[in-house]
Amino acid sequence: MYIISLLGNSLLMAIIKSERSLHEPMYLFLAMLGATDIALSTCILPKMLGIFWFHMPQIYFDACLLQMWLIHTFQCIESGILLAMAMDRYVAICDPLRHATIFTHQLLTHIGVGVTLRAALLVAPCLVLIKCRLKYYWTTMVSHSYCEHMAIVKLAADDIRVNKIYGLFVAFSILGIDIIFITLSYIRIFITVFSLPQKEARLKAFNTCIAHICVFLEFYLLAFFSFFTHRFGFHIPSYIHILLSNLYLLVPPLLNPIVYGIKTKQIRVGLSKIFHHKDTS
Repeated sequence: MYIISLLGNSLLMAIIKSERSLHEPMYLFLAMLGATDIALSTCILPKMLGIFWFHMPQIYFDACLLQMWLIHTFQCIESGILLAMAMDRYVAICDPLRHATIFTHQLLTHIGVGVTLRAALLVAPCLVLIKCRLKYYWTTMVSHSYCEHMAIVKLAADDIRVNKIYGLFVAFSILGIDIIFITLSYIRIFITVFSLPQKEARLKAFNTCIAHICVFLEFYLLAFFSFFTHRFGFHIPSYIHILLSNLYLLVPPLLNPIVYGIKTKQIRVGLSKIFHHKDTS
């Protein structure tokens, strides 16, 4: 899964970089998403393979905290990029004449920097709260194959209410707010699309959103399913928690380039050009 996601997202970014016609907000956001997917899966795979292949489960505490910060930061960045892609589709369909003037390259840069800083700064206090507040631990055995916030916090013998509350605050202030605005954007998009007089125009407008809707659903459904089973699924076996957590970080990077490759004609054309050029050379 990791190799396919690495190759798929790298190929996707190469196509977008090489094709000048794809230097549009929708595809540039897609390139950002691909880079984030590669970084997210790379945060967990080396250590995970070390555990399963070479029986090396040990990890230093500070390295575990760093891995936790990177994982949750990239998750929040991905959520922010999905929100930006929804806003792009909203303007492109509901106010197409102003799309080029609103989504300039300068705005795209600001969005990229903004979602990165938002994620990094909001997740960073989780490190401080664990490092400074939690002094004693029942065990040092993390139940997951990577360092996740609640998996570390649950090991502590101290009062963990502040850590749990802040974790919920970060989850709902980023993922919760993002999913609300994405949903509102698509409600407005659907109203606009279904009010178009011609069937062909409706299908064409809707087709530009299908890939993003699929990526949006796979990311948030897996995220919330893993989130709620981890916090409220006390009767679910631990291996189910571990499996869901692994799939949550591995499935979206695997499926995203496949979904966009199948549903987006311009990317299929760019892919055929790359392989055709290799064949002719």
